[in-house]
Amino acid sequence: MRPMGNQQTRNPAQDGPRINDRIKATEVRLISDTGEQVGVLPIREALMRAEELGLDLVEVSPDAKPPVCRLIDYGKFKYQQSKKAQEAKKKQVVIEVKEINLTPNTDKHDIETKQNHIKRWIAEKARVRVGVKFRGREMSHIDLGYKALQELMTGLEEIVVQESTPRMEGRRLVVTLLPKSEKV
Repeated sequence: MRPMGNQQTRNPAQDGPRINDRIKATEVRLISDTGEQVGVLPIREALMRAEELGLDLVEVSPDAKPPVCRLIDYGKFKYQQSKKAQEAKKKQVVIEVKEINLTPNTDKHDIETKQNHIKRWIAEKARVRVGVKFRGREMSHIDLGYKALQELMTGLEEIVVQESTPRMEGRRLVVTLLPKSEKV
């Protein structure tokens, strides 16, 4: 039978582990708050032990036969989990990819301006993706695109390195530039 209206089926795995009265099993394998294995106990006895110690009975492994439960302070446990997740997120490094577009006919002054942009972004440790866009009959003169890229690269050799050789992606000639220290 499927749910009616706005009702949704709840997946217990999404809400976190089952605790205390939400545990459905009749028997559980209990692990104490110190990490020692107590043994297989009826659920009522496990709940009484948790209540005596002022802790929660948390279902750690619901798929085991019988399910494994631990005696822990659930609020403290959730707080520690959120702190770990926060710390992992803080250490995460986001690499930014900036993009510059040229045409085979880009003027010398415009190329110098784009070089200055690239120098600034490379100093900020960003990757730069350079694309030369070909329109109409320019496709028959791809060598002019390579020349425009070569002109752009003059003066940048000491601070950037190409991730790979320039390649065609449809009507664009594309190359990615990395800061010199980042080359893998």
